[in-house]
Amino acid sequence: MTEQPPTPRPTSERHVPVLLDRCISLLEPGILVGIEARGIAVVIDATLGMGGHSEALLTRYPQLHLVGLDRDTQALALAGARLERFGERFHPVHTVYDEIAPALETAGFDYADGVLFDLGVSSFQLDERDRGFAYSYDAPLDMRMDSTTGPTAADVVNNYSLDELTQVLRTWGEERHARRIAVAIVERRDVTPFATTGELAQLIIEAYPRGTSGGHPAKRTFQALRVEVNDELRVLERAIPAAMDAVPVGGRVVAMSYQSLEDRIVKRFFADGAKSTAPPGLPVEPEETKARFKVISKGTERPTEAEIEENSRAASARLRAVERLRLPVGTGSTKGKK
Repeated sequence: MTEQPPTPRPTSERHVPVLLDRCISLLEPGILVGIEARGIAVVIDATLGMGGHSEALLTRYPQLHLVGLDRDTQALALAGARLERFGERFHPVHTVYDEIAPALETAGFDYADGVLFDLGVSSFQLDERDRGFAYSYDAPLDMRMDSTTGPTAADVVNNYSLDELTQVLRTWGEERHARRIAVAIVERRDVTPFATTGELAQLIIEAYPRGTSGGHPAKRTFQALRVEVNDELRVLERAIPAAMDAVPVGGRVVAMSYQSLEDRIVKRFFADGAKSTAPPGLPVEPEETKARFKVISKGTERPTEAEIEENSRAASARLRAVERLRLPVGTGSTKGKK
């Protein structure tokens, strides 16, 4: 029997921001530099969700302007109500989080002193029954973060070929039994197409090898379908360099991921930015080959046991952060508000 979804609570109670204090402490030096230099600072919350991190930042720094990005119109509405009291200091933008430069332009800025990513599916999306992100209760098989556009998870499971389904489950979900599950899906859909999360979850349970450990059998398949429907990892491949390009010297990019595929992408771009490109053995390193960023997080930072106890969804969080050291040679200093 599937569980019923939780009763909706006030936004501030439904969303407990993950690693809130650590995220703020990592962003703060860039914010303070911006305030000192220009009188204001600008931070992009690239994955606004229900606005928990944004609310804390706007509350703590009265000179801060917050540009909040989200592709989910329902999330934007909830965050907008939560952050309404901050007036013109909050700038919501309905867009995917790789559109950082256009979002800044829409808000009237050409820089950001900090960029924050809180990746993956949000608490709001998991709790909303009709969004179809959770396998724990029955709902339409949707999984779109922007419910106004694009194919649904039902379109994927009912229309992808056997090989395509296998590839999605194996690549995006790192599912060991991808072929077995894909075969079961194709055999079932040839009789009756999938319409709900409950139907799919039950089939996966039945198809999964008995005695297999590692949590709910549907966990990795649902992750894979969500990533495919929302093109999450390809978007992230564009979003991280866009965020790094948006910050001035002293500006910081902070990213929290919740699965290994996301974390690898973040780690790769941060590590590449922190490398010198000078050939080995040069007596003096040219300015243009020096590292553009430095890694400021302590390896892969994780939540404490106390944070996980307070918010179980924080358990898999992995945090990384970088600070810009220099602009590309030949460019001027980053400007302020237009």
